[in-house]
Amino acid sequence: SQVLDTKDVQVFKVTVNGQDAQFAFGEKHSFKGTPLEITFPKELRRGQEAVVEISFESSPNSSALQWFTPEQTSGKKHPFLFSQCQVEFF
Repeated sequence: SQVLDTKDVQVFKVTVNGQDAQFAFGEKHSFKGTPLEITFPKELRRGQEAVVEISFESSPNSSALQWFTPEQTSGKKHPFLFSQCQVEFF
């Protein structure tokens, strides 16, 4: 399993290498946010890569997610979602 740090997001679905994965939120922490634990559907071999896809919806309080307006990007045509989320060990 893997634990990710989240804050004020709603998760609908998680897949690992195209297969549905179980997930659960842990206890909310005052400054770390809420841990999201993902249980992989199959055990991975050492060194094996995994593609984890998370279907989620953010909220205005999701401070680790930041939107750049089209004007703030190099192409000036599309907005850009920037995430500072990273693995946390609780």
